[in-house]
Amino acid sequence: MIVVMGATGATGNALLHRLLALGAPVRALTRTPHRAIPGLTDPRRPPVEVRYADAADPRSLHTAFEGADRLFLAMANGPAQVELETRVIDIATRAGIGHLVKISAPAAERDSPVAVSRGHHAIEEHLRGSGLTHTVLRPYAFMQNLLRLAPAVDRGVILGATGDAPYNHIDCRDIADVAAAALTRPEVAGGTYVLTGPEAVTHSELASKLTALTGRRIRYVDLTPDELRDDLIRHAHMPAWLAEHVTEIQQLAASRPEAPTTTVADILGRPPRTLDAFLREHRAHFRR
Repeated sequence: MIVVMGATGATGNALLHRLLALGAPVRALTRTPHRAIPGLTDPRRPPVEVRYADAADPRSLHTAFEGADRLFLAMANGPAQVELETRVIDIATRAGIGHLVKISAPAAERDSPVAVSRGHHAIEEHLRGSGLTHTVLRPYAFMQNLLRLAPAVDRGVILGATGDAPYNHIDCRDIADVAAAALTRPEVAGGTYVLTGPEAVTHSELASKLTALTGRRIRYVDLTPDELRDDLIRHAHMPAWLAEHVTEIQQLAASRPEAPTTTVADILGRPPRTLDAFLREHRAHFRR
């Protein structure tokens, strides 16, 4: 039995459906059992066991992991992430989970300039010390997060603080497919994989793609890190820690030039989804 934490998130939900397509036994976990998990109401889908679980509620985790041997661990980044994920790892170990696949982050290093990545480093270290067989996935920026740019695109701009530095994106569905491979294929399990799409693009190149997509001129406005952080707090209404994280990620791209890896293609035997294809798929979202 494979347990999927984060079954309502973009990656976890895509993984859930990939595992169902593979015929794997799967249990979906959610903190909001009264809400339908996307895609599970389709009568053509086989029935899926859904259980309540919250990383802040150890008893719920013990119950959720009963009878399972594999676990997918993905949680939203946040100030309590290290505490919560290490608790999940400890309970999974006691519950007899045999293999855990964790979503981590790029630059997951002790001295990373990105605070969230330092947290993921601590979690990875805890996972290594747990004795659990594990696979670590380190994806770059999710293409799905670009959908949040729609209000700015409506105004004809996108904002950032990367200058002319290219940065990587990856479709969450490709992350999910790699996770499914790690959970079901012994030859993939046990590695640490850096995941990207097929190209790294600058913010200016992204603006050009959005211009072609919408038929409206979209320009990139390069800000200082302080200006970007302030804009994210004031206009995107991000909490301060998240605005700081986004700014740190963009500064990482500026200080460490990013380039795509071949990992997705090497594992899946097909190229990862392209940014152009993702934007075309969501054209209506940007043409509001």
